[in-house]
Amino acid sequence: MPTHLSKTRKHRGHVSAGHGRVGKHRKHPGGRGLAGGQHHHRTNLDKYHPGYFGKVGMRHFHLQRNHEWKPVVNVDKLLSLIPNEHREKFTSSDSKTAPVINLLNHGYAKLLGKGRITIPVVIQARYVSAEAEKKIKEAGGVIQLVA
Repeated sequence: MPTHLSKTRKHRGHVSAGHGRVGKHRKHPGGRGLAGGQHHHRTNLDKYHPGYFGKVGMRHFHLQRNHEWKPVVNVDKLLSLIPNEHREKFTSSDSKTAPVINLLNHGYAKLLGKGRITIPVVIQARYVSAEAEKKIKEAGGVIQLVA
């Protein structure tokens, strides 16, 4: 910006340069930055920024994210994991082979027991509930635990 446009040039010769004679334009009267948030700026922060100060919750030392990853799927959804073109082959009554369903490949870690299943299946999973295990074995299926 050219010098002749600056406010400082316009204020030459005027004692207070537009900052008033009583209050005076001093360096940092309220403190620098967010200073005074616990003291003289408290009302503004409480009104417009509630929750800015203080802590929430408990600290978790050595937090390992995704450490307890265990997505679940129920017995009644197992057949939907078999592709459509193979499903008829296994659901017919004269079928001698059982489908192998690896739950980890489908993004699940644990099999739960809601629903029912009538055809034998081979399930590979990390975790299986007792109810699910009972239903799979009653249908003639097998459960293989994988790491």
